[in-house]
Amino acid sequence: MTSVQFTVGKLDAGMAILLTEDHHLIEFPSLLLPKGVTSGSIVNIAVSRNVPEEEKKMKEFWELQQSILTTFGSKEPEQPVVRVKNITQTSLILEWDPLVLQKAKLRSLDIYKNDTKLAQHVPSDTSFIKLSGLDVDHEFEFHIVIKTTSGEYQSNKVTARTHKMENLTGIRVAFGMFEEPEPAISEMKDLLTKMGASWSDQVSVETTHLLAQLPGGANYDRAVQHSIPIVKPEWLVQCDRNKKIQPALPYYIVSVPNNE
Repeated sequence: MTSVQFTVGKLDAGMAILLTEDHHLIEFPSLLLPKGVTSGSIVNIAVSRNVPEEEKKMKEFWELQQSILTTFGSKEPEQPVVRVKNITQTSLILEWDPLVLQKAKLRSLDIYKNDTKLAQHVPSDTSFIKLSGLDVDHEFEFHIVIKTTSGEYQSNKVTARTHKMENLTGIRVAFGMFEEPEPAISEMKDLLTKMGASWSDQVSVETTHLLAQLPGGANYDRAVQHSIPIVKPEWLVQCDRNKKIQPALPYYIVSVPNNE
């Protein structure tokens, strides 16, 4: 224990100015001084090291550090895994497995095409994105980069080529309202099978066209919401007859203004 004698020089705003015998000044909280101390009073202040309490606090500190390491630092986020599906002449779907972030939080997810970052926003709760406006019969390379509170992680790179105009296998249709659903829809399904194309009962992100004769219905509303072309069955017939994908605009069931 060390004891030092001080002379109280000044008391002001809760602080005391203490003067040592060798004329050093220190500031000391007046609340800790004995009652009745004023300017000119002489006080002795004793200081000792509390080793047991120091060891206790140090132990608690390192236990906390170990707990933080175990909870947040033992496992890093996993590298994303991406793949391409539903390729057409001008679009495709880039899909990735659910992100495994461990204890980290996602800050952003960016799409790269041929090593160039795309401006498209990707919601944090989705695991795919539909990329449109691609060149026909062209090869592209894609990957994603996720930024997390634990760092930045890049996925594998995947290569995909968009279809030629003669390749009809990328067509995936759903069906809307028909004046007489049967046998019209069954005939359309047989034609799709013959072409190597596909169909689904409901509109999804993979749907390229909605075949219908009349507006209305749940599939129609979803197609409108997702800007999916809604065309008459004759469009599919012409695709098969010409052995190449046909423009959708002339077959829209709702008249579209021509701006030319």
